[in-house]
Amino acid sequence: MPQGATGFEQMYPHIGRWVQSSGWMEMGDDGESSSLLRAFDEGGLVWESQEDDTTLDEVLQTLDAFLAQRIQEYYA
Repeated sequence: MPQGATGFEQMYPHIGRWVQSSGWMEMGDDGESSSLLRAFDEGGLVWESQEDDTTLDEVLQTLDAFLAQRIQEYYA
């Protein structure tokens, strides 16, 4: 992450790192899943939000925590 990161990258540093180096995410209705947000790497889907997540911020916080662990395990 660049020194002095602000905004989104400051609030969700692991998502920022993920999309800049390891994978991507999709947000919104894809017509196939009830999840709001999904994260992928070259192997496919690695995480998707639950139906009962109520706010976008809640979903992003959960994804950021998941990616912190995944980055440590697989990409550190």
